[in-house]
Amino acid sequence: MMAQKKMILDLDTGIDDSLAIAYALASPEVDLIGITSTYGNVVTSQAGQNSLKILELLGRTDIPVYLGFSHSSTTDHFDVMPVSQEIHGKNGIGEVELPTAKRQVEQQSAVDFMIAAARKYGDDLIIVPTGPMTNLAAALKQAPELTALVGNVTFMGGALTVPGNVTEVGEANINQDPAAANQVLRSSFNLTMVGLDVTLRTLLTKKETKLWRALGTKASVAFADIVDYYIGAYATTNSHLPGCALHDPLAVGVALDPSLVQTIGLNMKVETKAPFAARTVGDETRLNEATTNVQVAVNVDAPAYLQRFMRRLTALFAQN
Repeated sequence: MMAQKKMILDLDTGIDDSLAIAYALASPEVDLIGITSTYGNVVTSQAGQNSLKILELLGRTDIPVYLGFSHSSTTDHFDVMPVSQEIHGKNGIGEVELPTAKRQVEQQSAVDFMIAAARKYGDDLIIVPTGPMTNLAAALKQAPELTALVGNVTFMGGALTVPGNVTEVGEANINQDPAAANQVLRSSFNLTMVGLDVTLRTLLTKKETKLWRALGTKASVAFADIVDYYIGAYATTNSHLPGCALHDPLAVGVALDPSLVQTIGLNMKVETKAPFAARTVGDETRLNEATTNVQVAVNVDAPAYLQRFMRRLTALFAQN
């Protein structure tokens, strides 16, 4: 049996981030050692509280939650986009009211935790950012040796073969902090990009949430309510899709099993200036280098992933 990997989820905890937490907890091949919080679907402090609530709902109050930056590396303030509130609800979890968490976020900062974990676990550590890359870029700046230590960074963000979802070229997570994303993508981290190219092909419908609701547990009903809100929002904002996209949990799935996706190796950059800000694209200055640092997912075995997703989450919800 392979050694269990360690994972840090770097989340702006909205609905699909909550599903990413559940997927990581339901996966026997990984040990979720901590959640770092960022901004995006909600403000950073709310992301931290949402993560604590979801962990409590799923019976895992042993996993620490840390707060990261509250705004991008190039601004001094952050406001949640109205479209994010429409998709995730103002509270980030589909307006479902979960009990206030009994515990607090950790005193240590998200960046310090990331650096300490990388030094402790090295190649066994997977970092999965599913929001802006502000925390990871700051950790990299503080400890450049991270690129040689961390086994893999699998991020949800970007779009290579499809348009962006906030601009013609920009995907929401990258768009929040293009400069930070550019620093990470142009670093020597071993990176996997799980972008809109594949996440828009892994969809959940009310057929699946009905199965959860029928379990009748606290967790299954709460998640059915949360995801039904998300499906409803998608019906308005993405009416061409027959369900809601599993953006963030797919990144966790791919981090644990890269065979779920087909990838192309590419040295990448992120455009930081208008009109193409947040575009994730090949870096023309590194096109002829012998090695590439980003594996970009361009196709996904959606049936295999969805089957595994439902099997794992349904078993987890049945126990909580």
